[in-house]
Amino acid sequence: MVTCKLTLAYDGTDYAGWQVQPNGTAVQEVVERAIEKVFGVKARVHGSGRTDAGVHALGQVAHFQMPKARATIPPKNLRRVLNGALPGDVRVLKAEIAPEGFHARFSAKEKTYRYQIFCGEVMDPFLRRWATHWPRPLDVAAMRRAARVLMGRHDFAAFSANPQREQESTVRTLKRLSVASHGEVVTITATADGFLYKMVRSLAGALLKVGAGKLKVEDIERILASKQRTAIVETAPPQGLFLVRVRY
Repeated sequence: MVTCKLTLAYDGTDYAGWQVQPNGTAVQEVVERAIEKVFGVKARVHGSGRTDAGVHALGQVAHFQMPKARATIPPKNLRRVLNGALPGDVRVLKAEIAPEGFHARFSAKEKTYRYQIFCGEVMDPFLRRWATHWPRPLDVAAMRRAARVLMGRHDFAAFSANPQREQESTVRTLKRLSVASHGEVVTITATADGFLYKMVRSLAGALLKVGAGKLKVEDIERILASKQRTAIVETAPPQGLFLVRVRY
């Protein structure tokens, strides 16, 4: 078997998330259809993570295996051929043969996400699919102070939703949590050795409340220490979130 590694970008607006599911079309599903169309056989595609409905990717990584007898398309041509079989809102940025033992999810060492917020009074119609609208100014300095509290190795149970599945641990190392402001766009960037279910959107939701003056930095410290998810931490809307990069 040959393991093919794909780096993908997609607009998740019209998809029910990455993972195949019965209630809508998933990105994984359309990628698998394209592979079947190109190679003439079905293959299961494994992603580095399961982005939610409406969440986007600039650098999702996935892999699939193909019998050597079928893997006749050179990697340099595979990107072009797969893109010809994919819808326009899903693109293969890079296609390559992965080393033996590679797994898009389990081999990942680090992931980076970006969350975009548009703070103008009137939503920019050209950003509405890719940013959350917050129609008033945010206290970016306060958001940055709160972000510093969250960085490091912690139990992030208070900033994750119940995934309805067992988790070995809710401890993660948040290596970066930055807040940048460019005009009316505020961007939150998070890098960690892994993220819990809806953790990035929960961090964004908490920082939004800090920026709006609804929570203080001390509240974030208390919530983190509690290790308990409550309604105080809200999950930010999906459309502002991008999976930016996966490092191996």
